[in-house]
Amino acid sequence: MSTSLKSVLSLIVLALATVFPVVSGQYSYQTQIVNGKPFPSLIDVTTEELAVGLESGQFTSVDLVTAYIARINEVNATLNVVTEINPDALSIAAELDAERANGTVRGPLHGLPILVKGNIGTLDKMSTTAGSFALFGATLPRDSGVAAKLRAAGAIILGKTNLSQWANFRSNNSTNGWSAYGGQTYAAYYYHQDPSGSSSGSGVGSSIGLALAALGTETSGSILSPSEVNNLVGIKPTVGLTSRALVVPISQRQDTVGPMARTVKDAAYLLQAIAGKDSNDNYTSAIPFDTLPDYVAACNFSGLMGKRIGIPRNVIYQQKGDGPILSAFEAAITVLQKAGATVIDNLNITAYALDQYFNGNASGIVLDADFVSDLPGEYLSNLVTNPNNVHNLEDVRNFTQHFPQEDYPDRDTGVWDESLALGFNNTDPRFWAAYQINLQTAGPQGILGLIANYSLDALILPTAFSPGLPALVGTPVVTVPMGFYPTNTTPTLNRRGSLVETGPNIPFGLSFLGTAFSEASLISYAYAFEQRTMVRNQVQPLIVPNTELSNVVGA
Repeated sequence: MSTSLKSVLSLIVLALATVFPVVSGQYSYQTQIVNGKPFPSLIDVTTEELAVGLESGQFTSVDLVTAYIARINEVNATLNVVTEINPDALSIAAELDAERANGTVRGPLHGLPILVKGNIGTLDKMSTTAGSFALFGATLPRDSGVAAKLRAAGAIILGKTNLSQWANFRSNNSTNGWSAYGGQTYAAYYYHQDPSGSSSGSGVGSSIGLALAALGTETSGSILSPSEVNNLVGIKPTVGLTSRALVVPISQRQDTVGPMARTVKDAAYLLQAIAGKDSNDNYTSAIPFDTLPDYVAACNFSGLMGKRIGIPRNVIYQQKGDGPILSAFEAAITVLQKAGATVIDNLNITAYALDQYFNGNASGIVLDADFVSDLPGEYLSNLVTNPNNVHNLEDVRNFTQHFPQEDYPDRDTGVWDESLALGFNNTDPRFWAAYQINLQTAGPQGILGLIANYSLDALILPTAFSPGLPALVGTPVVTVPMGFYPTNTTPTLNRRGSLVETGPNIPFGLSFLGTAFSEASLISYAYAFEQRTMVRNQVQPLIVPNTELSNVVGA
């Protein structure tokens, strides 16, 4: 985008901010009353509130699906959140209502609508495209592992959300939340807000109540970052806690699937449903327990009492505009201390780890080589139908560069070009050497070394700084809302000049980082912080749908 166009967009954004002032301060959406019965607002409603309403007969799953579809239709032309609504959602809801009426309830998610990211495979009438027309019309032999677990838990897969195309692993010059298949997703806290990525639509959809919650995927930051800027709780699980089978991959060593929800407990309910072993993903065989921890029970107000929490300060680097984030982080430290935690500050990863993290190329080599192997090996080779005959990365790149809707060359294929130019895949000794550097950088010389050497229960970081090191070793992170940019913040644009990255009341988060399979502990710390601060309730999104259950029930 030209400088002049960037200037024009900046003026438009500022003008809109003047005409439509941002609302701040504690808020709650008004409960709707029908025939004397209160109905919860769908932008705030929790898993437990919906379960009570369904069990009492106040509303049905068909009512829920009807209301959520109406909400999607209200805002989708503006925000481009959902690429497809499941055409069978209403009939599935009716079946689950009938099960409930007959006394069968599969679990807490029975009859509750969930959105899933567009790279998560489903065996139904929806497409799994990863945002690309290269995969449009391709079909799978079965549901992905996480989709199968969702259905077994009684959840309704309501639709597919837009994403940064190929999970942000195609272009060096694209935008968060853009895909050829779904267009440009926008977040709802500011006009033309950058939704972050790559789980962009899942973040926005969950934040404004287009479903109870959503699933995202992460290789490095793709759950945590969009959860942060959409005022959500995001759980990036340990690699292997949730199955990646028939999820369009980047790297088997870093990919994971996790929940994006409005509260810690809602995220815990969703993680409980999708976690567990899957014979189609051998990484899940590393799960160290036969019975999963009770992630919902981990939501304990006293979860921080007596815990040792460390801060790796040299991972936090000054960036323009980060002042509000760093100030809120200092305030968050005080909250943790008052909740009974001992905070060990001014810890540092080693100089070697810091240099590798900021200047090394091992992490790029691992992703490039894994993608060259994993895209065909873990996904394309499993397709039942493949109408565009894409069987490897070269095929996908060739399709993309010759299919007009893919917006090439304006949005390049630079990431793929680098992957193919590498000249080897993940079976090569050079790959293994790079991977060992990753393990050292984030392991003994990085965050895992700090946790071990200082007998810590977890680390904390502003979420803007949290994804990179855990990604290298596949360890878990939970982000929770921490604050918002001040209302007088001057909007700043992304590098293409098309999205607002920072601006008035755009949210940011606090992350808890732990060792492998420590999700239950991290959830307890995040819950204890959330319940003491309730940051999410301080700012209302600018764009919200109006349809509520009260508009549907009895209509």
